[in-house]
Amino acid sequence: MAATAKYNRSNPAVKRILQEVKEMQSNPSPDFMALPLEEDIFEWQFAILGPRDSEFEGGIYHGRIQLPSDYPFKPPSFMLLTPSGRFEIQKKICLSISNYHPEHWQPSWSVRTALVALIAFMPTNPGGALGSLDYKKEDRRALAIKSREAPPKFGSPERQKLIEEIHEQMLTKAPPVPQALPNGPNDESNQLPAADSFGEHADKADEGGSVSVSSDLTEPQSESGVAENTAEPPVAEVTNPHLPEASHRENIPRVPLAPQNPVVAIQKPKHDRLLTLAAFGLTLAIMALVIKKFLKINGLAGFIEGKF
Repeated sequence: MAATAKYNRSNPAVKRILQEVKEMQSNPSPDFMALPLEEDIFEWQFAILGPRDSEFEGGIYHGRIQLPSDYPFKPPSFMLLTPSGRFEIQKKICLSISNYHPEHWQPSWSVRTALVALIAFMPTNPGGALGSLDYKKEDRRALAIKSREAPPKFGSPERQKLIEEIHEQMLTKAPPVPQALPNGPNDESNQLPAADSFGEHADKADEGGSVSVSSDLTEPQSESGVAENTAEPPVAEVTNPHLPEASHRENIPRVPLAPQNPVVAIQKPKHDRLLTLAAFGLTLAIMALVIKKFLKINGLAGFIEGKF
């Protein structure tokens, strides 16, 4: 990169940028490509592939990164140039890795880190952020197909030349656009249930009511039946949340639970206690005779009878 000779290589920002350029070229990614302009290494052109298993898969999305003069201590700004249905074009976008949120930026992050994060942001809920759009999946899929046809037109001839070079390289990496849209929990916006809805479920649970959890969530669903106080063993009800509530109890197999063994204190009869005492007394008497005989054999019986 001959044009870099005009930059002071001892400048921390210039030194860092040149290191990142070298790293990008020596370790290319299959998911994105980025290069700075010859005339201005603080401006980068890039292209990312749409994330797999999403409506963006197979699309090639170009954009521009503008690095600040005190990079990497301050974050870059991002601008998308290819219509995607997720970000507005030629407008700086608001992300946690962009200059809209300098409080989140870490100097250890790089252009590579930012591009990986940008790919991850594409299928997420835009949430009304600046520069974000919320098109339907079908429209985004149509834009993904169209993005492969030609690179966007932007800026000076040098910028356009770099954009076209990157586009040609990305076409060799891009997988074909899937024909079928991926099935998600919410085909319109890929949004999880709002936090308020979870609060509503919690309120119902506190009141003792029945709480139905959306089948969109991955947590297993269960419903515990209350065992009735009858002569038969208590039963656990195996429920199916997808059955209508009216037929819930009628179609549910009842699985008996193993009865618990109560601990019963057994009191011994009175005559058993007497036999025990008699046996204990007999044992003492036998032991006394054995000791007396032992002493007699050894000439010590007089101590017991008081003769010595």
